[in-house]
Amino acid sequence: MRVGLVSQWYPPEGVFIPGNLAQHLSARGHHVRVLTTYPSYPHGRLYPGWRQRWRHVEMQGAVAVRRVPAYPSHDTSALRRAASHITFGVSSALAGPNWLGGVDVTYVYHPPPTAVAAAALVRAARRTPIVLHVQDMWPDSVLHSGMSPTGLAGRAVAGGLDVLMRTAYRLAAAIVVISPAMAALVVERGADPSRVRVVWNWTDDVLFRPVAPTDAARATLGRRDRCTVMFTGNLGLLQGVDTAIRAAAAVRDRVDLVLVGSGAYEDEARRLATELNADNVRFVGRRPPTEMAELYAAADWQLVCLRDLPALRGTVPSKLQAAFACGAPVIAALGGDAAALVESTGAGLVCPPGDWAVLADRLRQAADTAAAERVAMGQRARRAYQERMCVRVGVDQFEDILTKVAAGKGRP
Repeated sequence: MRVGLVSQWYPPEGVFIPGNLAQHLSARGHHVRVLTTYPSYPHGRLYPGWRQRWRHVEMQGAVAVRRVPAYPSHDTSALRRAASHITFGVSSALAGPNWLGGVDVTYVYHPPPTAVAAAALVRAARRTPIVLHVQDMWPDSVLHSGMSPTGLAGRAVAGGLDVLMRTAYRLAAAIVVISPAMAALVVERGADPSRVRVVWNWTDDVLFRPVAPTDAARATLGRRDRCTVMFTGNLGLLQGVDTAIRAAAAVRDRVDLVLVGSGAYEDEARRLATELNADNVRFVGRRPPTEMAELYAAADWQLVCLRDLPALRGTVPSKLQAAFACGAPVIAALGGDAAALVESTGAGLVCPPGDWAVLADRLRQAADTAAAERVAMGQRARRAYQERMCVRVGVDQFEDILTKVAAGKGRP
């Protein structure tokens, strides 16, 4: 099978799904061609050593990767973010018909929805079917991110994005979502239920695995002789970091909260920690992916939290899969399918999103949990990951979907 893969995010960026899928499909004998842009995520700056130009082709193993220019941005400016997505949509659409012209099926990683442009043109010219992989509900997540305009302009943005997403759903022969709640949402927005499949996200199984804690990792976290809770990844506007900091401030005498990552909300989060005199909250910045498994092992718990928004009920943050893969117990301060997963597997503690007082109670409960029970929770998390979410399980499902769609059956 000849597979085209379109994604604005691709290795060496730390977005694992598109790159893992391409490499594993290739290893199974499929021919994979990737259309992406130059690496700039998460800081919105071109990686050192890279220079944007129109025609750039590289081989990553047997996978051919074509990169096209786009405006790099990942800050809090709605205009710059829009420019990034639109320029990728335009440049990929210009390159797509030629680069993807011979494929049997095109996989599109969403967001952003502008990534569909190239696949849509190839579909129009050659009737090549599209498999759309929805990671995030637009326009909801955009409108609640704090970057979208308000008033008439905000309504115009919402309307435009809604039309764009409904069009993408209509064009796709198959729509893959990351949770059952998200499946219900895309059907509510106009997707044909017979075309929707749920495939849990995976993480990088090589990087994220159970390991022994090291002295270096303990030093990075600033470990003291008490309960240490770690939050990893994007410090953005939807992650509910403010709730976590307020909860940690309420238990400063018992629990340390270590934030490993960066993002648009980082400066505000630092100010809040200072205002609350939360000297038990530490920011250590973004760390290389190769260090993360040891950091997971050095902490007692992993915190996964989101804001309390209906559109986020179907969101399963990638840090949850990473924690499960590492065999780490989880404190889940969110709703929907992610919370249900933690609760049903017995992999940790759960509380509603957006309530710092209840989260503070969970932090106290975490500090009181015996080490043996923490280990058992981590083992249950690891088992759930291997059975439901690992790379092999996910690629098996995608191979089945892509093969059926490419064969012209029209349904996953």
